[in-house]
Amino acid sequence: MTTDLPPAFKAYDIRGRIGIEIDTDFAEALGRAAVAETGARHVAVGGDARETSPALKAALARGLSAAGAAVSDIGLCGTEEVYFATDHLGADLGIMVTASHNPIDYNGMKLVGPGAAPLSDAVFAAIGRRVTGGGFTDAAQPGAISAADPRAAYVARVLGFVDTAQLKPLHIVANAGNGAAGPTFDAIMTALEATGAKLKVTRVHHPPDATFPHGIPNPLLPQNHAATADIVRAEGADLGIAWDGDFDRCFFFDATGSFVAGEYVVGLLALATLAVTPGARIVHDPRVQWNTQARVTKAGGEAVVSRTGHALIKAKMREVDGAYGGEMSAHHYFRDFMYCDSGMIPWLLVVAWMSRTGQPLKSLVDEMRAAFPSSGELNFRVPDAGALMDAIEAEQTLEAEIDKLDGLSVSYADWRFNLRRSNTEPLLRLNVETRGDAALLAERVADLRARIEAG
Repeated sequence: MTTDLPPAFKAYDIRGRIGIEIDTDFAEALGRAAVAETGARHVAVGGDARETSPALKAALARGLSAAGAAVSDIGLCGTEEVYFATDHLGADLGIMVTASHNPIDYNGMKLVGPGAAPLSDAVFAAIGRRVTGGGFTDAAQPGAISAADPRAAYVARVLGFVDTAQLKPLHIVANAGNGAAGPTFDAIMTALEATGAKLKVTRVHHPPDATFPHGIPNPLLPQNHAATADIVRAEGADLGIAWDGDFDRCFFFDATGSFVAGEYVVGLLALATLAVTPGARIVHDPRVQWNTQARVTKAGGEAVVSRTGHALIKAKMREVDGAYGGEMSAHHYFRDFMYCDSGMIPWLLVVAWMSRTGQPLKSLVDEMRAAFPSSGELNFRVPDAGALMDAIEAEQTLEAEIDKLDGLSVSYADWRFNLRRSNTEPLLRLNVETRGDAALLAERVADLRARIEAG
């Protein structure tokens, strides 16, 4: 990302502090700039549950309209619903107003092109430069702004990923975190019940609430696990699900309330996909990969590694026609969902896989944890990440297999690690995994932690 762009323009999307980096003037200028750079004639827009999202979305729509584009406003929704609407309505652009799991004084936008494909880096940067440059001219005829409601079609697409008749009457705890997930989840459940499915649901922090009374919804953080895990245990539920603010990520808890690490969810979803799409290609990120690769190979699929990041995963998915792609960060992508990420399809697939195998989530995951224990992502603030990574690479023995597809990956016969700089924060991220050796994992994590902290 070049330095001549507005501060809110990040590597993959737009986000910043309200009143400092993002306001309604910025949103209106973004709408004008997006049309000017892409020539879009029809744009689908939506927004999350944050207090500032409706005003920013309205300003965005004004800018799009002034530049001559028709606007279909789908209202309060999740990011994936804007992806779906862009494709379903035949729009030239889709723009979601959301700050996902960022602090309460933030907001932002996510943009996609026709068919919900990511914009190129060049187009994204050009939009940013035009926002800064200003000098917009109104179109001779402003575009119409109208409400649209593609949710029923979206729900039908999502339910198409499972055989609803095969779903067993499992008890689910669903924690929407007072974000945007609640109404969409309700629509999915209503449609499921109409098919005869007998799922029992306990809803937690369900209604959208811009004040986020229970904290910003970010279930990845350990301090936020109890909000779902405690209810799973208290209710005797079969599993728990929790979403972030715009529900493009979902997280799982087994019946004991234990959090299921993202890399094992990737393994489960790969198996669920290959069961109905034999021989398919499964795309995964390189941070933690041995479990996914082993599961995919044993199930007759082909594992394809991609650099981390939604635009990169989506590009690789399209390149190899991957049926499913997963990142350990809880982003899950599906070919039959415009190669886009979804936070609703994964829980349906997990419930379907539990129903198909007759096994509890804990049993399914414990097998993977034992075969390929992993550290979880460990983050470090260091003064010079690049120099430190070079030094650690130089210290590896001749037996090491070095790969630099995404950061530094070092593999030995029975353990491996990945070090990479964050795309969005000033952090060095470490992941370690072994082949069935928890003691070795602890030893290697301790060694690498000490080395990184020593600088």
